[in-house]
Amino acid sequence: MRTLVQRFRDARQMVGIWTIKRNRRLAISTVLVAGAMLLGIGALNGQFPYFRNFIPNGVPFLNPNGASETYSATSGGIDLTGPFFQSMGTNGRTCGTCHEPNDGMSISAADVEQRFFQTRGTDPIFRTVDGSNCDHNIDVSTVEGREAAYSLLRTRGLIRIFLAVPATANYVVTNVNNQYGCNETDTISQYRRPLPSTNVRFLSAVMFDGRESTPATGTTKISYANFPDSLIADLEHQSVDAVTTHSQGDGTRPTAAEQQEIVNFEMGLTTAQSFDFRAGLLDARGATGGPHALQSQPYFISMNSSIHYLLPQFEAPGGLVAAGDGGFTPAIFDPYSAWSNLPERDPRAAIARGETLFNSLQINVTGVAGINDDVAAGGLVAGGIPTLTGTCGTCHDTPNVGNHSFPTPLDIGTGDPNTSNASTNLGGLDISYLPTITVCLKDPVTGLATSTCKSTTDLGQALIDGNFDHVGKIKGPILRGLSARAPYFHNGSAKTLLDVVKFYETRFNLTLTKQQESDLVAFLGSL
Repeated sequence: MRTLVQRFRDARQMVGIWTIKRNRRLAISTVLVAGAMLLGIGALNGQFPYFRNFIPNGVPFLNPNGASETYSATSGGIDLTGPFFQSMGTNGRTCGTCHEPNDGMSISAADVEQRFFQTRGTDPIFRTVDGSNCDHNIDVSTVEGREAAYSLLRTRGLIRIFLAVPATANYVVTNVNNQYGCNETDTISQYRRPLPSTNVRFLSAVMFDGRESTPATGTTKISYANFPDSLIADLEHQSVDAVTTHSQGDGTRPTAAEQQEIVNFEMGLTTAQSFDFRAGLLDARGATGGPHALQSQPYFISMNSSIHYLLPQFEAPGGLVAAGDGGFTPAIFDPYSAWSNLPERDPRAAIARGETLFNSLQINVTGVAGINDDVAAGGLVAGGIPTLTGTCGTCHDTPNVGNHSFPTPLDIGTGDPNTSNASTNLGGLDISYLPTITVCLKDPVTGLATSTCKSTTDLGQALIDGNFDHVGKIKGPILRGLSARAPYFHNGSAKTLLDVVKFYETRFNLTLTKQQESDLVAFLGSL
C-alpha cells in the first residue's frame, strides 16, 4: 500500500513539473500519463478489498471529469474500521453504504447502478425501508422485481424520506399522487439525494430541510453565537437518527462515544476535485484547487451572507439573526484566479473564466420563495424584494465552498411542477419520476383547507415546522466535490453539470453563449 500511494505521489509531483513547463503537445501527454496513472489507482475504491482497513490521504478516485481526493485531518486517511463503517442496525447497512469515499462521501447514481449489477440488487443499499420507491405492495423476490422497486435509487441516486405531517401544521395535505404507491397524506414520502458526509464543518444547517438543526427534532439551530458546538451536537443527533431509520437500529447504537467518534471523523474530512482530465492537476501553476487549500479555509456562520445584508428582515428559521462580518464580497471562489491570464484555448483558462462567471454573472432573481416574497404564515407578505439583481454567490456565498453561510432554505423551483407542463420543473428539467403533493392553507377557524394551495414534489422545510410558507424550501448543498456525485439538485433532476447550468438559464432567463456554458461546466467540475 505505501509503495502504491508513494508511486502516485511521485507521479503527481512529476505531472506538476510537466504542467509548469508544458506546451500544447506536452499538455496532451501529461493528461494521458496522469489518466493512465489514475486508472490504475482510482479503480481501487472503497468497494474493493484492496483498501480493506484504511485509505491513505491523497488516494484519487476517478469520476467523469477527472478525480477527487478526500483528506482526513484526524488520522492521515480514512479509517474503514471506525464506527462510521460499522453495521449498527439490523439490515447490514453502515454510514458508508450511502456515503462512499469514491463518490465524494455521497453516492453517484452510476455507482449505485453498478452495485445493483454486481450484487443483483442485494447490496445493503437496496433495502425496502427507504431504498425502494415504496415500502409496500412491491416484490423484491426476483432480480426483475428489485430492479423495478429500486428504480429511483438506481437511476437518480434517491433515498425515500418519509416524514409525518406535523400535528401543528397550518396546512392540509389534500392530495398525494405517488406513482409508486405511497399515497398516504399523513406520512409523506419524498425522494432526495444523500448529502456528502465531508466538508461538513462548513454547514449552517444539517439535512436538506434542516430538520437536524431545529427544535422540531430536539436539535439546535446553528447560529454565530453557538457555532461549532451546535453543529457538532446536531451531527451527533443525526448519526443516531440515521442508524435508527436507515439501518433499522434499535436505538442502542451508536453509543455516546461512537457518536463523538463519527462526528470527529466527519468534521475532519475535506473533499475536492484534484485532477481534471483536460486541465491536469488543479493546484498547479499557482492555482489552489484540490483539498489541500480547502483544509485551511476559514469559516463562521453568516460570514458572507449576501441575502442578510440586502434584506435585513429576511426570514430565518426560528428567527435567527445573522452576525456576519459586516460586508459581502461576490468573489466567492478564487482557487483559479492564477489561471486567468493563460491563453484562451488552454483548458485551465476555461476553468478560470467559469470561476469569473460564477462570481460576476448578473442574475435577476425573481419568484424565489424566501427572497422575493418573504411570506409570513397565513399567506400575508411580510417583506422581500420583488426583483433582486444578484449572482450565483447570492445563494452560494460561503467562500470557496459554495453553500449558504446562513441557514437559508429557499425555493428556486427545482421541485415545483411547471404550471404549463407538470412533468418538468420551473427550469425545464424532467421531474415526471417524482410524486406530486398538493397542500392547502388551513382556515384558522374551521381547520379546513382554503383555496390557497400549492403543488410540489417535496414539501421541504414545511414538513418539519408545519409552516405553509415554507413549502418547497430546501437548503443549498456544498458545491465542492460535485464531479464525484452526479446527479444534482436535491431530487437528482439534473443528470449532468450542463443540465444544472441550463436549469438556471431557463429559470432566470439568462442568455449564455455555448462558450459560457462550457466554461461554467468546466469550473463546477473542478470544484
